[in-house]
Amino acid sequence: MSYTNLEGLKDSKSESDRDARILRQGRKLFIREFEKQLKQLNSLLDTIQMAAAADDLKQFYRIVHTLKGSAPIFGYVRIGKLAEDMVRAWEWTQSMDNDGEGLLLAINPIIESAERSIISLREMNMEYDIGMTEIQMDEQQDPGGGSLLGSMKSRLLLVDDDEVLRTYLTRRLQLDDCIVDEAADVESAMKLLREHTYDLVTLDLMMHPQSGYELFEFLKEDPTLKWLPLIVLSGRNDLNDKVRCFHLGADDYVTKPFQYEELAARIYGLLKRTKNFEQLAFRDPLTGVFNRRYFDLQIGMELQRIERYPAPISLVFIDIDCFKRINDTYGHHVGDLVLQGLAHLLQVNLRSTDLLARFGGEEFVIALPNTTAEQAIATMQSILNKVRLNAVAQYEGQTFSVTFSAGVAEWHEGMTVAEWVAKADDAMYQAKQQGRDRIVSALVEDEEKELRKLAASSQIDKKNLLIVDDDPILRAILTSHLEHLPITITHASDGEIALGLLLDNTYDACILDGMMPKLDGFSLLSQIKKDPRLTVRDMKVLMLSGKKKEDDLAKGFQMGADDYMTKPFSLVELEVRVRKLMNLV
Repeated sequence: MSYTNLEGLKDSKSESDRDARILRQGRKLFIREFEKQLKQLNSLLDTIQMAAAADDLKQFYRIVHTLKGSAPIFGYVRIGKLAEDMVRAWEWTQSMDNDGEGLLLAINPIIESAERSIISLREMNMEYDIGMTEIQMDEQQDPGGGSLLGSMKSRLLLVDDDEVLRTYLTRRLQLDDCIVDEAADVESAMKLLREHTYDLVTLDLMMHPQSGYELFEFLKEDPTLKWLPLIVLSGRNDLNDKVRCFHLGADDYVTKPFQYEELAARIYGLLKRTKNFEQLAFRDPLTGVFNRRYFDLQIGMELQRIERYPAPISLVFIDIDCFKRINDTYGHHVGDLVLQGLAHLLQVNLRSTDLLARFGGEEFVIALPNTTAEQAIATMQSILNKVRLNAVAQYEGQTFSVTFSAGVAEWHEGMTVAEWVAKADDAMYQAKQQGRDRIVSALVEDEEKELRKLAASSQIDKKNLLIVDDDPILRAILTSHLEHLPITITHASDGEIALGLLLDNTYDACILDGMMPKLDGFSLLSQIKKDPRLTVRDMKVLMLSGKKKEDDLAKGFQMGADDYMTKPFSLVELEVRVRKLMNLV
């Protein structure tokens, strides 16, 4: 076999492994969402049997229609078949008119449809139990569900002048869900360590022109890096080398040649130990974010780094609005749930390099490295908008929403940590006095318009894809499969949200589901093709549908769709079509 063919087989296997990994992750996500959908379906069916309403019937139909299309994509063919049976049983709901609801409910086979659904739901519950058992067995055999590094999403730095070994390890670690950066020499490694935050470093000792030992000194002298886990990879099985490395601060020493599985196990052990220690010493036990002790330690180190390598950094001080009222009205247990929910929402909307800590009570602080005050305001305004739109907690069927007031202060040379925190705290109190639910800068109170202009101009040359589907699992799997393309992906969970995004932003292509709540895909497509504000943008539309009817396909093309796929579909084929629509090589 030729070298070219061998390389082709290797690349093909890598792509196959990646697709398999994505599918395994998708199956886990699907099962988690499927549990929620089963609860919804059972609850809706109970309501329908007691007092049927058109909205409940249509919601029931939407959920089973979603399952019919998505379950087979993740290999749950039996669930898809059961959902398809229920779709048939409730198909008559799609011809209902809310104006004539009473009459239609009286003449349609609600009891018969409900009885058929009870049987199907019982079997779906069995399929859920089987699916959970399979996932648990997989995790017992392989804690990472196919990943030797478990479920920890970590960023690693590989420092080695052997390009072949470095490339091999990078590919293997990426398949194990790691973010990997490479350095071929000590100088490159130092540059990367200044620019990024890593969970672990692997270091080759014998490199040119500087040996790996010189990086030890660099790590030891930097207070922000001295505790970074380090594994030495060396071709020398020399006792003196090992002892010297351990004295200098190495956490492990692996001799070349080695088996990847052994290295992955050592990396996993170090990462797990580090995270467990961090959890005990530096995490707030209620919210899971960092505590004030860790913040005080880390922020001092961050400022020491900035003194050596100047860069902007901003601090945000947050206080939940009217939090005492929540505790007094609903009890501290609900207040705790609100704190947990807001902390989670903040964390998932921040970068991995940002530092979020609970400062005390209902107060949080966020340090944003490489961020000016203007950029920090824009970041926090985006998060505040999400907080306004999403409940942060739920208790006994009641949802709880909050807002927060925040002050932003950018660090300047000569400022102490205490002065910096006080500036951000003062700005937060200004936000409270101005009416709460807002962001105020200690220096400039309103710079968001200019920031938005800069952000908009930076996006002009980028390809943008909008995914519109009410199935969060399918959105997740599409994003995972397409995110390696040179595109920016935006999500919308229904047609109305999508229409708002389309009017405010420019997209090169749109993946559009036909069946959605509020505004279905065909109605949205009709508006896209009729609205002169949208037609001039020449956006390509790929329609998705769970229905394989020829008239639906024809309807999609007649209304202006550029492509059409029926669920379940091949993810590989979907990527090919997206590439074609967006003119990606």
